[in-house]
Amino acid sequence: MATLPNIWHLRRVADTAAKACLICHKPSSSVLITPNNKDYFYVCPVHLKDRHFCSPIIDEAEEEAKKKAELMAKEIEKVKKEYEEKQQRKKEKDKEKKDKDKDDKDKDKDNDKDGSGKKPDDGKDQMERDDKIDAIKKQNTSTSDDSPRIFALHKNFYQMRIDRMRNMEAAKRNRQRLQNPLFFPSVPSGGL
Repeated sequence: MATLPNIWHLRRVADTAAKACLICHKPSSSVLITPNNKDYFYVCPVHLKDRHFCSPIIDEAEEEAKKKAELMAKEIEKVKKEYEEKQQRKKEKDKEKKDKDKDDKDKDKDNDKDGSGKKPDDGKDQMERDDKIDAIKKQNTSTSDDSPRIFALHKNFYQMRIDRMRNMEAAKRNRQRLQNPLFFPSVPSGGL
C-alpha cells in the first residue's frame, strides 16, 4: 500500500453533483482530493474553516506573486491617473487656445457661418476603454476566490482516511481470495 499524503486540494463540483458531507451529511459541492487522486471526500466549506478539522497550507511563492500583482495594479492605476490629468490639462490648454483663435477669427470674419469644424472627441474613447478595463478587473476579482486551495487534515481525521483505505484494500484482497478455488480446503481423499 502506498502511503496517503496529508495534502488535500480543494475542488468544486456542480451543484447538481453535490453529495453528502463527510462531517454533517448535508449536500456539498466542495471536494477534498489527494494530488494523486487516490482518495477524496465531500466536505462543507464551513468545515474547512474549522481549525480542528484541517489547516490550510499556504504557498509562500503564490502569496508573493499576489502581492506583486497588487502592487503592479496600484502602480498602473497611479500612472493612469497621472496620464489622465496631463491629458485633461492639455485639452484645457487646447480649448483655451481654440477659443482665443476663434475669437480672433470671428473678429476678422464676421460672415463666417460654418462653426462646426470640431474634431471628434478622443476623451470619450479613452473613457470607454477605461470603463471596459475596470469591468474586466471587477470580473476577475469577483471570480477569483481568495480562500486557501490546499489543506492538511488534522491527525484524527487523517488517521480515519488511512484506516478507511486499509479496510478497502483488505476487503478487496478478501474478495479476490474468495474467488480463487484454491483458497478453500479440498475434500479429503482416501479410503477407509
